[in-house]
Amino acid sequence: MPSSIANDLPRVAGWFHALSDGTRLQIIERLREGEQCVCDLTDMLDTGQSRLSFHLKTLKDAGILTDRREGRWVYYSLHPEVLEEVAQFVSSLKTRSRRLRSASKGCD
Repeated sequence: MPSSIANDLPRVAGWFHALSDGTRLQIIERLREGEQCVCDLTDMLDTGQSRLSFHLKTLKDAGILTDRREGRWVYYSLHPEVLEEVAQFVSSLKTRSRRLRSASKGCD
């Protein structure tokens, strides 16, 4: 596991908490297409703005989303650097698991 991530396990836990909800995964899926206004996300997900705001805040607090204000509208987008860190963490688990499995001799 990359040492910078190993030293920041609460941050990693925050990523997985943010990714553990179906609505939040739908938001991420919508944002894969690019930046979206909160009003568009509300319409696409057929949900109330207060419920959507809760999920957006959770994703933003985990660093997965960024936002920018333009007038009275807020636009959200994925934070690619953080998503790369998530991918690196998951990849390190896979790599470590393979090494442990090949080194394992089973129970005696």
